[in-house]
Order: sequence, then C-alpha cells, then structure tokens
Amino acid sequence: MWSRVIEFMLGCWLAISPFIFTAGEQVPALTAVTWASALLIICLSLVSYWPPLRHAHLAIFFLALALIGYGRFAVPAPIPPALQNLIMTGLLLLMFALVPNRASQPPRCWYDKAPEMS
Repeated sequence: MWSRVIEFMLGCWLAISPFIFTAGEQVPALTAVTWASALLIICLSLVSYWPPLRHAHLAIFFLALALIGYGRFAVPAPIPPALQNLIMTGLLLLMFALVPNRASQPPRCWYDKAPEMS
C-alpha cells in the first residue's frame, strides 16, 4: 500500500501548491480545480485501505488524466508554472494509480505452490 501513501502525499502537495505557484490572474479557476482534485485524491487514496473499496485508487487514474488535460489546455502557450505543476503531478499520479495495493507482497500463487518442509 506504499503507493497509496505517495498518492496521499501528492494530494497534500496539490492542496498547498496554490500558495506556492501564483497564476490566479491567468487562470481564475485554477485554485478551485487544484483544491477539488487534491481533496478527491486524498479521499480516494485513504478509502483504498478499506477492503470493500480497495480498487477506489483506480479512479485517481482518470482524475490524473483530467489534471493533465486541464494543465495543458486551460490557457494557450506558454504554460504558466502552476499549470506545469498540474501536468507533472498528474503524470506522477498516473504511474502510482496503476500500482496495485499488494505490490510489495508476493503473488498469491506462490503461497499455494510453496514446497512443504519436512
């Protein structure tokens, strides 16, 4: 579940990034988009720890695609640093959203085929 922790940290980064990158005059809705996506990422990464919703982190994949698209097409070139931050964070989230929850544990089939010790 290490990837869920990193997704949580990236959500926290998105939450504080409007205070670091100032582009409010160029893109008025940027702060609202950033905070809404940060809240969704944090919630989805945390709810993935509950076994009935263990695949909720896959929704982060689609949210990351939306962040990348918004960061690229919100304003014409040149892209301000705040939107470049959305693109890079979206790319990182794309990678981590595909990592399964049991990534640090061996596959289940290894347990079934383990030789018995006599």
